[in-house]
Amino acid sequence: MGLERAFADEPAFVPYLAAGDPSYEESLAYVEALAEGGADVIELGLPFSEPIAEGKTIQNAIVRSLDAGMTPGRFFEFVADLDVDVPLVCMTYYNLIYQYGNSEAKRASENASGETASQEGPRPFVEKAADVGIEGFVVPDLPAEEARPLRDACDEFGLDLIFIVAPTTEGDRLDRMREQVSGYVYVQARMGVTGARDDVDDATGASLARLSDWDVPKAVGFGIKTGDHAEEIVAAGADGVIVGSALVDIVAEGHENGRPTEAVADDLESLARELKQGALRGAQERPQPERT
Repeated sequence: MGLERAFADEPAFVPYLAAGDPSYEESLAYVEALAEGGADVIELGLPFSEPIAEGKTIQNAIVRSLDAGMTPGRFFEFVADLDVDVPLVCMTYYNLIYQYGNSEAKRASENASGETASQEGPRPFVEKAADVGIEGFVVPDLPAEEARPLRDACDEFGLDLIFIVAPTTEGDRLDRMREQVSGYVYVQARMGVTGARDDVDDATGASLARLSDWDVPKAVGFGIKTGDHAEEIVAAGADGVIVGSALVDIVAEGHENGRPTEAVADDLESLARELKQGALRGAQERPQPERT
């Protein structure tokens, strides 16, 4: 399990894009632009028809991706085709993970009695993800209480399982997340769904403080869109920042206005650099330990 290495030396910039938005080839160029702009980990959204954690911006990206033909099988081809040298995380919903084995078995063959072979559970999906280079998962709709089969499959193939901790997550659920999380924890900066905001929520520092004794990096997401936001969040104690909607907005604007792929990629790379530099500035503002 290796996602923690992305946070080892400096605060990590973790961007998100929906794979295949607005087309397969354009999306490859956009993800690669984020890597050029300084991404330390890239979260790739595998679109699902009922994305409950997403705001309108990412919902629209998911629709564009699905309309362009993205499927789990195509997603794995997409990951294999990427030319990047940073860890990749799959962000998707548990139905797709759980049903993948059954779907592949139906497509592959039928046994001698005419009954379709079955591969239930998350293991086939995790095995394929590991094979193409995915290093971890974020699954917003999977409760920690029901995550053991996926956790076991991740352990078998050496992948990380990242949980999203909301400001209201507490008690037994928080304890179960702590027991099963690896790679990094996704700290939800505010209540609600994803979407770029104009300010940093005042509760971010408190959310980080209550996870201070967790032995995995803490990456804050939901609402970050500028280098100044990234700076403020890292200065408050985050080990990294997760940014999605602000980047997806660039993709959407480019698609709506028919902009060249290269121009959109340049804008994504530019914002990626701004966000990474903001995170680095934030690290410099943290109190330094006293020397003895």
